[in-house]
Amino acid sequence: MTEEDMPGEKDGRSAIPPQAKQVDHHRLTHGDDVPDPYEWMRDKKSPDLQAFVAAQNAFCERRMAPLATLRRTLFGELKSRIQETDMSVPTRMDGYWYFARTREGRQYGVQCRLPVRDADDWDPPRVDAHDEPGSMPGEEIVFDANAEAEGHGFFRLGGLDLSRDGRWMLFGVDTTGNERYDFRIRDLSTGRQLPDRIDGISSACLTPDGRWVFYVRLDDAWRPYAVVRHRVGDVAGNDVEVFHESDERFWVGVGLSFDERQVVISTSSKTSSEVLLLPLETPEGTFHPFIERQENVEYDVSFTRFEGAGERGADLPIAVVYHNARNPNFEIDVIDMQEHQAPYRLGEGVVVAQGSPNGCEAGDLVQPGSSKLPVSLPDENPDNPTVLRGARGLGIEGMACYRHFAVLMYRAEGLPHLAVMTAGQAARDFKAGRPWGFREVVPPTALRGVDHRLYAIGSGGNPSYEAPRLRYSFTSYTHPGELRELDAATGVDRLLKRARVLGGYDMDEYDERRVWVTARDGERIPVSLVWRRDALPWVSGLPDELDVRTGRGSAGIEDRPSGADGSGGADGSEGAAGSGGSNGGGAPMFITGYGAYEISSDPGFSPARVSMLDRGVLYVVAHIRGGGEMGRVWYEQGRRLAKRHSFEDFVDVTIALQDAGYADVSRTVANGGSAGGLLMGAVANMAPERYAGIEADVPFVDALTSILDPSLPLTITEWDEWGDPLHDERVYRYMRSYSPYENAPSAAHPVAHFPKIFATTSMNDTRVLYVEPLKWIARLQSAGVDAVAKIETEAGHGGTSGRYRQWEEVSYENAWCLHVMGVDDGKVRNRVHRHVR
Repeated sequence: MTEEDMPGEKDGRSAIPPQAKQVDHHRLTHGDDVPDPYEWMRDKKSPDLQAFVAAQNAFCERRMAPLATLRRTLFGELKSRIQETDMSVPTRMDGYWYFARTREGRQYGVQCRLPVRDADDWDPPRVDAHDEPGSMPGEEIVFDANAEAEGHGFFRLGGLDLSRDGRWMLFGVDTTGNERYDFRIRDLSTGRQLPDRIDGISSACLTPDGRWVFYVRLDDAWRPYAVVRHRVGDVAGNDVEVFHESDERFWVGVGLSFDERQVVISTSSKTSSEVLLLPLETPEGTFHPFIERQENVEYDVSFTRFEGAGERGADLPIAVVYHNARNPNFEIDVIDMQEHQAPYRLGEGVVVAQGSPNGCEAGDLVQPGSSKLPVSLPDENPDNPTVLRGARGLGIEGMACYRHFAVLMYRAEGLPHLAVMTAGQAARDFKAGRPWGFREVVPPTALRGVDHRLYAIGSGGNPSYEAPRLRYSFTSYTHPGELRELDAATGVDRLLKRARVLGGYDMDEYDERRVWVTARDGERIPVSLVWRRDALPWVSGLPDELDVRTGRGSAGIEDRPSGADGSGGADGSEGAAGSGGSNGGGAPMFITGYGAYEISSDPGFSPARVSMLDRGVLYVVAHIRGGGEMGRVWYEQGRRLAKRHSFEDFVDVTIALQDAGYADVSRTVANGGSAGGLLMGAVANMAPERYAGIEADVPFVDALTSILDPSLPLTITEWDEWGDPLHDERVYRYMRSYSPYENAPSAAHPVAHFPKIFATTSMNDTRVLYVEPLKWIARLQSAGVDAVAKIETEAGHGGTSGRYRQWEEVSYENAWCLHVMGVDDGKVRNRVHRHVR
């Protein structure tokens, strides 16, 4: 390995990373003896560990010091694009309009409110964003996080709940980053804080009358496991546990039903869930399940009503049940609560929408043979609303019924969708037993220039059942976020707010598109591309389909852009991936992915990303299996004994773009965090020649050690995701084959080429313990890998708190990435046009 092309270390002496001591330790499982000389780092209080952390941070600062100017430049660029003094669109809840203000120079937002004018006041008040918080007539400051954060290096609000009359406020804060919140109750009419203390918990809710708090306790493994009832004004010693989850796979939450008539306990594993209810008129009563839990069945329920749709004009109370008992991609049933009585069952009522079973493990239960069908096959279920027919990769994500409208959330073609209809039409369709007449919500802005429908849309800001119009959000990779309001009856769609991007940003100078890469096993992987048009004009010539197996769709190169001939970075350095499989050429590429927990990586605007695009970087998101982009099948094919698909998909997308000549192998940097950090560690081992650098944020790189130890936080709950290697040798051997730490280079097993590594972690992270990335970095450094780690001592899994500190953090990370890509001179690269065949 070489270090002369990395910043800072001209004489070579301070370039040597701190060497971690090695202590003889072995992990013996299923007859497999694995030496682990860095396991001693698990002792957080060890003086040796504290010294090692300090030495690593000092080493990182030395290595990054020559990039200080670039970091400042990136931070300045990011800051210049953001409207620092701003405010959110007011949202009505009960008798107030609530909104958040941000002020230039202040780390946190300020929550404020104004009283509504009357019962029919549904148009948000006009508020000048530049006014001081609390300066408008009638404006109250509800919560000023800047004042609350004074004296703390880290601060995060963990919940804020209000009584219906707006007087009592329950709030929780975390000042260490360990995601244990301390809750207090405040009288907003006087500012007086009650003596009630509920410390070190997961979450809490306040009943609308302000008399009771229901909160969730955490066990020693950081698992939310029990719900407790607290009478406001009483001592904590009199609190009563009302629910205890003994199954260690399950996490517990508590809140209010949408109609605010019941306290709701939700308890769920990765694959099963249950909802328990308690009427608010009997807060000291007993919780009962809406439907008893079933193994490998997930469900949720909300309660609402169709106004005037019942007998003789009475309201028709309904339950909206979302579940996968009969369809792996979920269905929505609506139950007439007058016609049906408890106990209820899943599948009861009228089916409103169903996902596609194609490709899913349990698909044959819906339609024989569908498990073998490709996920890309259009769904033609005649019982579905017309808007869903023909959708590919159809997954149902939920439905909400309000007084004036109903909104359906679903996924298709790897992207989120919304559909809406009036509540009156929904009631008529429900009573007639016919498919509901939803129509897709298409933002007017999306009709102007957003290519290939590459945008994200979602229902948001609709807390009130009485709201006459649907609020929804819309954004893309190049289009700043918008909050819009749609009248379902008239079709009138108006813009409430568009995020303002300063600094001369013009979205027409950038482009984005979706392509599909056929991976090694024949599955088509959706890929999002983003670039600056004048910097990379030839990217628009990329075929819609690429096949990593055959090279189909690859294009020849005639006029290569300067600096993209395989010679390495702009500074003439060779780059860590100089011997990769590509024949050189193409743009510097930043490729990112996640691929776990059925979480989708949907389009979204980032002002920090603009600095990369302006420097000629091709920004790529690989929507790999393990996520939820294409519905449940996407998740099933990227977890447990199919987890390697996630890593192979990411590598195949990388190879396809490099071998097609659109990305330079010697200037490709990959990025992922948490479970996406596991992805980074795995692809570094699997295809080191394809990446010049890898940024791994809070990476889950010692996965097997963690998942083998049920005493560690979150381990047992994770067995549904990864499998149980402690009791199943087949799972152990499979995880052993990809877990990054065990398979990484070491002093005993060095490699000729390996990407440069930049890792971040936090000593207070409770989701991915600090010990995982530290052991990984120590092992890599012992093998001569160019690896640095930035270790936060006051932060959590999500990094530092405070917006300016977060901007500094992302600028720090992006400076490293741009340097490795060889585009750290700060100049926008206007590329020569490249013709593609």
